[in-house]
Amino acid sequence: MLKKSAVFIICAGLTCQPVFASRLVENALVTQAGQELDSAKALLIKTVNINSGTMNFAGVKKVGEILRDEYDALGFKTEWVDGSEFNRAGHLVATYESKTHPKGQKLLLIGHLDTVFAKNDSFQQTKEINSEHIAGPGISDMKGGNVIMLAAIKSLKAQGMLQRLNIKVVLTGDEESSGRPLAKSKKALIDAAIWADVALGFEDADGDIQTAVTARRGAATWQVSTSGNAAHSSQIFTDKVGDGAIFEMARILQAFRLQLADLPLLSFNPGVIAGGTRVDQSNGGDDVSAFGKTNVVAQNATVKGGLRAASTEQLIQAQKIMQNIVGQHLAQTNATFSFDEGYPPMKETKGNKSLLAQYSQVSVDLGYGPVTAVNPRNAGAADISFTAGHVKMAIDGLGLMGKGGHTKDEVADMTTFKQNIEKTAVLMYRLSNP
Repeated sequence: MLKKSAVFIICAGLTCQPVFASRLVENALVTQAGQELDSAKALLIKTVNINSGTMNFAGVKKVGEILRDEYDALGFKTEWVDGSEFNRAGHLVATYESKTHPKGQKLLLIGHLDTVFAKNDSFQQTKEINSEHIAGPGISDMKGGNVIMLAAIKSLKAQGMLQRLNIKVVLTGDEESSGRPLAKSKKALIDAAIWADVALGFEDADGDIQTAVTARRGAATWQVSTSGNAAHSSQIFTDKVGDGAIFEMARILQAFRLQLADLPLLSFNPGVIAGGTRVDQSNGGDDVSAFGKTNVVAQNATVKGGLRAASTEQLIQAQKIMQNIVGQHLAQTNATFSFDEGYPPMKETKGNKSLLAQYSQVSVDLGYGPVTAVNPRNAGAADISFTAGHVKMAIDGLGLMGKGGHTKDEVADMTTFKQNIEKTAVLMYRLSNP
C-alpha cells in the first residue's frame, strides 16, 4: 500500500479530489499486484524450467508461445517475428492499442526470452533455496523481468486502467547473442521504439533494487591480425627478418592499454589470442588455435576483443586511436584491424533522468525508498540501447533482482519480485497521466 502520509494533502475546495482518487487507484493496483503474485511465481518457475539458450531455437519459441498466450488473453495483438533472416529463433511482439485513449501515452516494455545457458548445460531447473530465494538458469536475467511486466499489466487490466495506455511489449530471442545483421535482428525493437514515447527495460541491471539504469555503454567487438616473416629464431630483429608477428601484436596491445585505459567510462579487453607459424580460426574468431616452434619467428598472430564506450563519439574516438596504433608497424611486419557492429550506447538524457525521478517517487510513495542511477560502468549492454534517440525517455533495471547472473550460481531475490510488480504497475498508471 502507499504510505499513509501520501494521502494527507493540503487543499482547498475540490482541488484534492483528483489526487485522492489517484491514490485510491494506486492503492487498488498495489492490492491487485499482491493477488497476482502466486500465479506470477508459478509462471516464472514454468518458464525458467524451459531451456531457452539463444541457439536453442525450439526452447526460445516455447517460452515465447507461453507468454504469447498470456498476452492474447489480455486482449493484445501478438506476432511472432521469425528470426531465420538473422539466424535466431525470433521475437515476440505484443501490442495493445487503446480504443478510448488512442492518443494516450505509448509505452515500450522490453524483455528477452533467451538465456546464456545452452541446451546441454547442466544448469537446467529451478531450486527454491528458501522463502526469499530461488536459483535457476536465467531467473533474474531475465525471465523474472518478463513476468514482472506481465503481472503489472494484469494488475492494470483488472483495475480498469489498461485502456488509458498504448503498449508494445517486445521480447527478443537473441539478447544474449545478437543475430546478424543487426539491422534485421533489431528491426522489431527499433520500429517499436520509433512508435513509442517511453521505453521501460526489465533487466536486473546491477542486482540492486535501489538503482535503475539511465545510461548504458555501447558494446562492440574488434579484431587485430598481424603477420611477419617466418625464419629461424636466431635471425629475429635483423633487417631481413624483422620482429615477427607476435612482437607486433604485443606492441599493438600495449599501445591500446596505454592510450585507451584513461578514457572515462571506456573499457577494452582482448578476450582471445593466438600466434605462431600457423593460426586457425573458427566461430567468427572466437575459437583459435596455433602451431609454432620456439626456434621459429612467428609468422601470424590474431586477437579478438570487446570494447565498451559511453557515447557514440567516444566509440568513434577509440576506433580512430586503435586504427592509428595498428597502422604503425615494427620492422618487416604488417597488421590489419576490424571493428564489428554492436550495441549502441544509451546516453543519459534529461528525459531519462526525469523518468528515473518519477520511478524513484513511486518507490518512495510505496515505502521502498528512493532509486538512484546505476554507474554506467556497472551496467552491461542491453536491448534498450537500441531505443536511444527514438524515445523521449527510457530507464532499465526494473526486473527481478538477484546475483550470479550468467553463472550456475544465478539466484533471484524474490522479495524484489513483489516490489517491482507494484512499482511497475503504479509507474505505468502515473505515466498514463502525463
